[in-house]
Amino acid sequence: MVKYILQRILYMIMVFFIITLMCFVLVRMLPLPVLPPEDPHTTVVLMRREALGYNEPYLAQFWLFLKNIFTNWDWGLSEKLYFGQNVWDIFVGKLPASMIVNLYSIIGSIPIGIGLGIFAALKKNTWIDYAISTLTMVVISVPSFVYAFLIQYIFCFKLQWFPFLMAGGTNYFTWKMFLSLIPPVMALSFGTIAGFARTTRAELTEVLTSEFMLLARTKGLTRTQATVRHALRNCFVVIVPAVFGQFIGILGGSLIIEGIFSIPGVGGLTLNAIKGLDYNIFMLSTCFYTAIGLAASLVVDVSYGFIDPRIRMGSKK
Repeated sequence: MVKYILQRILYMIMVFFIITLMCFVLVRMLPLPVLPPEDPHTTVVLMRREALGYNEPYLAQFWLFLKNIFTNWDWGLSEKLYFGQNVWDIFVGKLPASMIVNLYSIIGSIPIGIGLGIFAALKKNTWIDYAISTLTMVVISVPSFVYAFLIQYIFCFKLQWFPFLMAGGTNYFTWKMFLSLIPPVMALSFGTIAGFARTTRAELTEVLTSEFMLLARTKGLTRTQATVRHALRNCFVVIVPAVFGQFIGILGGSLIIEGIFSIPGVGGLTLNAIKGLDYNIFMLSTCFYTAIGLAASLVVDVSYGFIDPRIRMGSKK
């Protein structure tokens, strides 16, 4: 198990550097943003460009980019959106908004999704199962931004229950802020609920038809007892790692949803950096999202072995 984890970490680091190098070269091939000559920060930005070797070959530039990160944790200065400000400080300031929205979404959607999946499995081949399964497939097939527009139209415009956009400020635990967060949380939750419902239903249906469940029933256990004591425990071997992956992903935010509801998070920052050609912010966002995705994949894979000791990752047998 330890050997497998070390191998995965090495592969993760290798993939991270390959993706970072590709994005770095592609970004440096683009034309540089024009700097305002009257701004006092222009001289500082130009000096930093010279220090980072913008006229050097791409590999030399990439080496300086990595050197600044690992020695000084210096991701550069914003050259467009927040002209002259430190990119890392800007990014850290945007993280709480993304985390709170995604955390609310996960806390609400995981139990609902798992509950619907269990209910559908226990009512297999009934109209309830068909209704939940059909609704799940429809929800998964529709992009989250479609739900965002529908929620805004129905709940914010027609019913006027919630504001269209997220409330201003950084106090995320007031009632006003909570109400303004409900629409984006709902838009983010639909896909997660449907995903967990489908996974739980598929796993639990397979477990309920297995031989050890028949043996448990013949020993005198009721269907509810056999389901709770045996079926759900085996079903959660697949579900719990997915939950871990979802919690790792709360840092990532949502590019489209944050833009629709004006959430000042890392997703909206990344989208604005792409539109505004702020390359340093884009590189930090790219590295961040790549690291989050790779870390979530590693946590999900490794958690299988801890949840079920019978699973041995990397074993040849």
